Amino acid sequence: MALVEKLYDAIVDGEAATAREAVNEELAKGVDPIALITGSMIPAMDDVGQLYQDEQYFVPELMLSGRAMKAAMEPLRPLLAVSGVKPAGTVIAGAVKGDLHDIGKNLVISMLEGAGFKVIDLGTDVKPEKFVAAIREHNPQIVCMTALLTVTMMSMKTTIAAIEAAGLRDLVKILVGGAPLNDRFAREIGADGFGETATDAVTLARQMVVASAHAN
Repeated sequence: MALVEKLYDAIVDGEAATAREAVNEELAKGVDPIALITGSMIPAMDDVGQLYQDEQYFVPELMLSGRAMKAAMEPLRPLLAVSGVKPAGTVIAGAVKGDLHDIGKNLVISMLEGAGFKVIDLGTDVKPEKFVAAIREHNPQIVCMTALLTVTMMSMKTTIAAIEAAGLRDLVKILVGGAPLNDRFAREIGADGFGETATDAVTLARQMVVASAHAN
């Protein structure tokens, strides 16, 4: 399907009400929900991510576009559920135990949802056992953990150890992110990847899902 400019522009410009209105207008015309997502919404969020990488957009713009994407998805979710359409993958996301910061986590979730992933948001200050329970309940392909404070970074290692002890480590890919982290730390604690930005997280998540599908 051709790109719906009103919908695309609303997401890129961070106009939530306009994005929802555009979706409802297209649905009233009988347009396929999947066509809206793949033809306009995902390209819009991909371009938002590129604008961020190019330093033309910053965190406030990312947040506004994420909200617009979420608003656009609201009228589509019931239709997708009825049609049985599968998401790009399922992700569990949370800020680890002791960390109450959620801006970075929320940005990652918005970008992942914009890329077609189903995301279960566990919130902040998430204990290892809550991650374990969520993996058992939702069977995700990916677990995303965030930490903004150096004092909470080691909670990631504790959480990964708990996932391993529960016998679930081989079932998921673990992606970590946050200002004090780096690739070396991610490897040291046993994570599968480190995303410096929300855009990086989407790229890695896509790669992980593809690799998992090929492995199976």
